[in-house]
Amino acid sequence: MVTDWFGSLGDDRVVVTFKEVQTIVTPELAVAYAFVTYQAESPAGIFLRALTNRMTLSLRPQQGAWKIVHEHTSAPADFNTSKVILQRKAAQGA
Repeated sequence: MVTDWFGSLGDDRVVVTFKEVQTIVTPELAVAYAFVTYQAESPAGIFLRALTNRMTLSLRPQQGAWKIVHEHTSAPADFNTSKVILQRKAAQGA
């Protein structure tokens, strides 16, 4: 599925941004979570579309380096319609 998605981009490029990145780190385990926005742009630099997911990564030290042992991405769903929400509302006062 991922291969098909990237293959469907043609000449478009994807700009990936991370917001509200948080980390929890101990000697045995690290967890990172953030909102990740994937924005498609045309070769001329024109914004085409975007979606935002929540991402969580769990890492453990193995053989001298931190390795991802679990990854999860999701988007919230509207309780009434069950439709996935791919755009975040602007924060209050922002």
